[in-house]
Amino acid sequence: MCPGAPAMSASEKSVCVMDASGPLGHALVHRLLRHGYTVHAATYGDDDDQDQLRLYAGGEEQDEGRLKLFRADPFDYHSIADAVRGCSGLFCMFNTTPAATCDEVMVEVEVRAAQNVLEACAQTDTMERVVFTSSVTAVVWKDGHKLVDAFDERNWSDLAFCRKFKLWHALAKTLSEKTAWALAMDRGVDMVAINAGLLTGPGLTNAHPYLKGAPDMYEDGVLVTVDADFLADAHMAVYESPTAYGRYLCFNNAVCRPEDAAEFAQMISPSAPHSAPSDELKVIPQRIQNKKLNKLMVEFASAIYGDLD
Repeated sequence: MCPGAPAMSASEKSVCVMDASGPLGHALVHRLLRHGYTVHAATYGDDDDQDQLRLYAGGEEQDEGRLKLFRADPFDYHSIADAVRGCSGLFCMFNTTPAATCDEVMVEVEVRAAQNVLEACAQTDTMERVVFTSSVTAVVWKDGHKLVDAFDERNWSDLAFCRKFKLWHALAKTLSEKTAWALAMDRGVDMVAINAGLLTGPGLTNAHPYLKGAPDMYEDGVLVTVDADFLADAHMAVYESPTAYGRYLCFNNAVCRPEDAAEFAQMISPSAPHSAPSDELKVIPQRIQNKKLNKLMVEFASAIYGDLD
């Protein structure tokens, strides 16, 4: 394993996106193909997921043979090893569908997936960097969270707190990320984690397990969202930047003002009656920051495009 960004050009490299279904997977596959990578797009789902990937990627890259589709199973180490074979990079995400049921079983599934994926990467001689997609929910939940001045990459959600209040999404993301970090350090895998805000897009509802405790997140100034394009750009930056390390909080919108809260409520419950923000609501100070990622993305853009002044 060679730490740091790969030395070969993108046209000489294969990377794996797993699980490639869903808005982030689609956006990331599209960007990687456009940048010249050969992409191993692995899905945990059915044929419909792979058909959607073909449609989203378009025909040109497929004609060149740069889009390779794989079926993986989070409980099947060998299917994961097949997908990452020959790859210099892996983008590892476990998709939470907008209306998914998240419980203790899902926690076990995500932890097992993290174990199998990191072990497969450790056994892949060509692997140079793993980008592990985690969540802001792995950062913000703990006793005394109201006393934290500002959350950043150094914070971790407390496992006992998550279990006590049945915050299964937060528990799954925290445990799976901790598992991935432990294996990466033990096996010498160069890993970077992205702790993403709530991914917005079609199909998002207030039933999304990320949103359990959303009123508390809003009151604490840590309710943040991200769109698929910004999140995919962040993944590209942390994969290709030699200086990327550790964890990065990733969001491009903070829900802190009454009008933000009203807009957010309308987005997750579009059929609910629309109401103007109450005069009684106050502006909530934002208590979460992503300066580390923003700095990296500015440096990454400067390296690609040069000084625009």
